[in-house]
Amino acid sequence: MVWTLLAIMVILLVMGFPMLIPLIVAPLVVMLIFFDHLDPMMLAGQLTQGVSAYVLLAVPLFIFAADIMTAGKTSRRLLDFVGAFVGHLRGGYAITTAAACTLFGSVSGSTQATVVAIGKPMRERLRQVGYKDSSSIALIINASDVALLIPPSIGMIIYAHVTGTSTGDLFVAGIIPGLLVFLFFALYAFIHAKVYNIPKVDKVPWSERIRFTWRALLPLGFPVIIVGGIYSGYFTPTEAAGVSVLYALMLEVLIYRSVKLTQIPSIALSTGLVTSAVFVLVAGGQVFSYVIATARIPQMLSEAVLGTDPTALYVLLIIALFFFIGCMFVDPIVVILILTPIFWQPAIAAGVDPVHLGVVITYQAALGSATPPFGVDIFTASAVFNKSYLDVIRGTPPYIAILLFVGLLIILFEEISLVLLYLM
Repeated sequence: MVWTLLAIMVILLVMGFPMLIPLIVAPLVVMLIFFDHLDPMMLAGQLTQGVSAYVLLAVPLFIFAADIMTAGKTSRRLLDFVGAFVGHLRGGYAITTAAACTLFGSVSGSTQATVVAIGKPMRERLRQVGYKDSSSIALIINASDVALLIPPSIGMIIYAHVTGTSTGDLFVAGIIPGLLVFLFFALYAFIHAKVYNIPKVDKVPWSERIRFTWRALLPLGFPVIIVGGIYSGYFTPTEAAGVSVLYALMLEVLIYRSVKLTQIPSIALSTGLVTSAVFVLVAGGQVFSYVIATARIPQMLSEAVLGTDPTALYVLLIIALFFFIGCMFVDPIVVILILTPIFWQPAIAAGVDPVHLGVVITYQAALGSATPPFGVDIFTASAVFNKSYLDVIRGTPPYIAILLFVGLLIILFEEISLVLLYLM
């Protein structure tokens, strides 16, 4: 049964069908062959059920807010602010890129939006101070992974939808892992610049630093409002997404006036296209999850791969491996939708904290999104920078090694994910 399911999916993907078709057709065929007593029309109900959860309203709202700020001046103000304080250090522009990706990730929640908003201006700055294009692009696409960890994270929203875990807890748990990735990238940037003798740039005077800080205050308030509002009880994560849209509109339309009201319909159309793609996958993922649960595939896979009494560490390592490999080939959202229901029960039974599990899964999804052969950020960067596939991936190995190391730390020490929750 499992092999039939996988074979149908692989065949349809090789034939060039979009991911939605294998997600629905493969479970339908398996149901007709192995569960002929079930009504196939039940799958139609699963499609609508998959996108009816209240928490999913946050997805289009966060995407809309990110699109508004990408079209405006938020990313530029964040870049100027970070660059004013660290740009003069050895490897300062690379550190600025990593920091700006982290900060914009706390605004957008999307790795691809971060590649576009931060990558375009920073690529040119990095080239001007002596970085090879391959190194610059590799840094941009891998530093953008942090956007899937730092709240608001679309990947965490999807995980919360699948498992029922608190979205607010997941948002908080992703902060320390995201900052840890930034710190390791900054350390590598310093060493790389020293080894390759990348020249320093002039130090920005304090008068300019104060000016750039003042200009960045409102964008920096975005994550404070989102996370602080959720944990102070003022609004739910979904309501926080609505607040983020209002905040983005106020910044870019009323205060900065970098986005005109006439642009909003086209921005909303872009958001609608992205949202429809996400929701179609979520609906298909619900169908897939329903069939594999009915077929008891999670229990079968658990016994075959995890054994009868696996430890929490072993379960997490296996999960990390499956998600890492899966996201190398398929969109992270699809992998979260397919694999999470399979590994959820074995992980909880082994004593894994559901929030920590969500961080591990989201982290592996983020890592896979920039990993060859088919990481989605690779193709985003290829389109944005007009570079070939090989040019984009040439400089990625050091960053993938760093991300793998940090991922291992997160698996070994769950306190990295949960420490902020302990303090609350």
